[in-house]
Amino acid sequence: MTTPLPRRLFTLLAATALATPFTAQAQAWPAAKPITLVVPFTAGGSVDFSARLVATKLGERLKQSVVVENVAGAGGAIGVSKVVQANPDGYTLVVGPDSPIVIGRLINPSAFRYDPLTDLAPVGLISTAPMVLVARPGLPAKDFGEFVKLAKKEPGKYNYATSGIGTVLQLAMELLKDQTGTFVTHIPYRGGAQIAADVIGNQVDLAMLVATTAMPHISAGRIKALGVTGAKRLPNLPQVPAFAEMPGLKGYEMNTWIGLFAPGKTPPEVVARINQELNEVLKSDEIKAKFSEQGATAGNSSPAQFGAFVREEYARNQKIVQRANIKE
Repeated sequence: MTTPLPRRLFTLLAATALATPFTAQAQAWPAAKPITLVVPFTAGGSVDFSARLVATKLGERLKQSVVVENVAGAGGAIGVSKVVQANPDGYTLVVGPDSPIVIGRLINPSAFRYDPLTDLAPVGLISTAPMVLVARPGLPAKDFGEFVKLAKKEPGKYNYATSGIGTVLQLAMELLKDQTGTFVTHIPYRGGAQIAADVIGNQVDLAMLVATTAMPHISAGRIKALGVTGAKRLPNLPQVPAFAEMPGLKGYEMNTWIGLFAPGKTPPEVVARINQELNEVLKSDEIKAKFSEQGATAGNSSPAQFGAFVREEYARNQKIVQRANIKE
């Protein structure tokens, strides 16, 4: 039976009415209300630094209040979960580093209960930064090649430190171990502050450090630098080779990164607008210079590109975690 015209018209109007709030919401963003950038860690770290840098410039561009809120706990899970559960209207976002986004659930699913690939909407990449593998002054190896020979000669004799189990620092070293066929014992610390001191004091053989922590000690000659995890050498450490340059490690690349995410059901139009403003902020010479001082590179991506990047990172990390049998 043919549906009467009034009924078809009613159905069309109803559908239009349902769609209108989302369209209007996207067009109106941002309205006269604060935008909150949740940082899932305490104030003072690299993620907090990046969030406050971006928040200030976003606020200037949007002529709107952009507030940073630190929601620490459970390795970042609490802060990310708060945004997953937030109203998907573009006013609550999370500045998410790699660990709680593409590692945490793989290591400890009971703590990281959200699905980062579906419960979050990727907005854009904020920054990337390589890590540096350093060695104690007394280690009888002048470069990474010599260390590999030592480690193969006496498996399990040597150790390496990171700032905790399931960090990107551990995964970077486990990938190196896998690709070089070496066995080096992991020593997890509660944080990164003590690691450099223990490497300098010959208390631990190696450490995987973020570039900003490693650079001052390398420049001062207090520790040895064996390699950089990025695809290229760091401008601030031109004498330290990238692992990708070394025999048997072609294509090796692993970076820390920070990105901006919205709740999963945020309208695409709103995500696109935030992405546009974020990229304009990241194009600034001032912002690029400040990230460079931290050993990082400012990002520039579309939501689709960033989403593909996040999925690739998750898949790569899943393989590393499984092969190395990493558990919390």
